[in-house]
Amino acid sequence: MIGFLKGRLAAKQPPMLLVDVNGVGYELEAPMSTFYALPAAGEPVALFTHLVVREDAHILFGFGSDSERRLFRGLLKISGVGPKIALGVLSGASVEDFLRIIEAEDVAMLTRIPGIGRKTAERIIIEMRDSVQKLSMPAAGGVANALNPGATPSPQSEAFSALIALGYKPPEITRLLKSADEPGLSTTEIIRRALKSAVKA
Repeated sequence: MIGFLKGRLAAKQPPMLLVDVNGVGYELEAPMSTFYALPAAGEPVALFTHLVVREDAHILFGFGSDSERRLFRGLLKISGVGPKIALGVLSGASVEDFLRIIEAEDVAMLTRIPGIGRKTAERIIIEMRDSVQKLSMPAAGGVANALNPGATPSPQSEAFSALIALGYKPPEITRLLKSADEPGLSTTEIIRRALKSAVKA
């Protein structure tokens, strides 16, 4: 299984892109959420990947973040949802927006995505409910660091993970972190302010 690719972006034409990895061109399909963040053709690029094996083809999908890939994989487990619909979900909403849709059980919002009818939308909400917490957690160590060697988690993302571990739900955490949205704060200070805000609420 190919976990990620790191190379040069040779070409991009939604939903297809071509990544040159040491002279080998990998053709991938990617959601618009990934395309928005892609560099110009010829620039270095790093993508998480997922391989779908069909009788007639092997299709490689690329994602700008591990949370996008986790959401894609979670959607594929749902009956009636294939790669095309999963790409449509990611193209129509960020991971954060999708989590809010699931939390709010907003069937109408999901049915606006091409290929998703009311029954499929209801199934997605029911089956993804338990995955919301897992999807909210930032990628840990290994692969993320391999894609971005110098990258370290931001204090905000570390605080988010800590609050998830404490049992808070993603929408509530987003609200609490707004009270600690000041540049230069340490992870500990952000958590302290967020918890203080939670007590007041």
